[in-house]
Amino acid sequence: INAGDRVYFDFDAYAIRQDAQQILAQQAAWLVRYPAVQVQIAGNCDERGTEEYNLALGQRRANAAAAYLKAKGIAAARMTTISYGKDRPTAMGSNEQAWAQNRNATTSVR
Repeated sequence: INAGDRVYFDFDAYAIRQDAQQILAQQAAWLVRYPAVQVQIAGNCDERGTEEYNLALGQRRANAAAAYLKAKGIAAARMTTISYGKDRPTAMGSNEQAWAQNRNATTSVR
């Protein structure tokens, strides 16, 4: 079952959107099923803003996703978070479509 590995955020925001809640709930269900699995959640930003600002915003996005999973019963000890700021874009380009793709938190198995 594909739980989805990525949730997206609005511009300059780290609140979990309604569409992201379903993906994170699926991730939580998968993690409950596989209790030995540990994950890393990476927060990412679009290219706008300073390096420092985007690193902080990316961390808040990763932390928000981790907090949602924790609220669904996933132990905090099973999760690590990291921010890549704007250093690892998903989509290349300087337009709203690319920026929207790059505002995300990505969960990967460790």
